[in-house]
Amino acid sequence: MSEFLTFGELMLRLKSPGRERFLQSPSLEATFGGGEANVAVSLANYGLDAGFLSVIPSNSIGDAAVGELRRFNVGTDKIIRTDGRMGIYYLETGANQRASKVIYDRAYSAFSLFDPSGYDWDAIYEGVKWLHISGITPAISELTKDASLFAVKEAKKHGITVSLDLNYRKNLWKYDVDAKAVMSEMTSYSDIVIANEEDCQKSLGLKCESNVEGGKLDDEDYRKLSDTLLSQFPNVKKVAITLRESKSADINFWAAALNNGEAFIVSRKYEMYDIVDRVGGGDSFAGGLIYGLNELGSDREALEFAVAASCLKHTIDGDFNRVSVDEVKKLAEGDGSGRVQR
Repeated sequence: MSEFLTFGELMLRLKSPGRERFLQSPSLEATFGGGEANVAVSLANYGLDAGFLSVIPSNSIGDAAVGELRRFNVGTDKIIRTDGRMGIYYLETGANQRASKVIYDRAYSAFSLFDPSGYDWDAIYEGVKWLHISGITPAISELTKDASLFAVKEAKKHGITVSLDLNYRKNLWKYDVDAKAVMSEMTSYSDIVIANEEDCQKSLGLKCESNVEGGKLDDEDYRKLSDTLLSQFPNVKKVAITLRESKSADINFWAAALNNGEAFIVSRKYEMYDIVDRVGGGDSFAGGLIYGLNELGSDREALEFAVAASCLKHTIDGDFNRVSVDEVKKLAEGDGSGRVQR
C-alpha cells in the first residue's frame, strides 16, 4: 500500500546520444520515463511512501521497466501486467537555437488499450491519501480518458487529495474529443492544479496576457490567470504555475508562482545555463511541490522546494530526478555555487 499514488503510462525512452540528431550515429540510449512515473520516483527519493498505477506488458521490456521503478523504491504492487506493447518516445536533445524534439509512439500500447472497468478502485485506493495525475493520461486514448475520469471521481469518493498537472500535449489529443471539456471536468475534481500558461489556455481556455514567446513574463498576469482558475473551479484549493523564460535550448530562467486563494507567492528565479536535460522538469516540480505541501511548514517553503528540485533536474540526464531532500534544500536555501563537496 502506498500513501502517495501516481497514475499514468511508463514508456521506453529512446534518445540520440549526446546532442546528436536522430540516428546521426547508429544507436539510441534506452531508459524509461513518463510524467506520472517521474513524480513517483521523486516522491520515493524524498522518503515518501510512493506507488505507481499503470498497465505494463508482460514481457522482458516490461519486467525491466518495473524493475527500474523498484530500484527507486517506488511501489509497484498496483501495476497491472497484460499482453501488448510498451509506449515509446524518442528524444533528440537540442542545443542553442535548435530545439529539442520528441516523437511519440504510444498508439495501441497496453496502457492505451486497457478497459477502464479493469481497475478495481476500492482495492487500488486502500491506504492512499494522495493521487497525482496529469493531462497526458486522458490524452492518450478514449479508454485512458475514461480511466482518468474514473480515477479522479473515485479518489474524491475515497477522501483522497488529487493533484492534477494540466500538461497539454497537442500531439496526443488525436481521437475525437474536446480536450477542454475533458480537462475542465478533471480540474473540477482536483484540489491542487499545476500548469504553465499554455496548459491553462489549451486545456481550460484561460488566456494569460504575458508574451511568453518574447521571453518576458509579468507576475501580475499570472496572478490574474490563477485567480480566474480558482474562481471558475471552486473545488481547487491551490494553483501552481511554472514560469519558464526560454532564451535557447541551453539557457532558461526558471521560477514559479502559487496562488492559494489568500496569497499570491512568487519564488526566487534561477538562471540555468548549459542545461543537460529539461525533459521531466515539470514532473520534478510537481514531485517537489507535493513533498513540500505535505512535509514543509508553509506554501512558500513548498514552492521554493519545488522550484529548486526542478532546477536540479535540468542538470541530470534522463526522465528521473535523482536528488535528495538535503540537496534540494541546500539549493533552495541559496547554495548554488556548484563547488566540489568533500
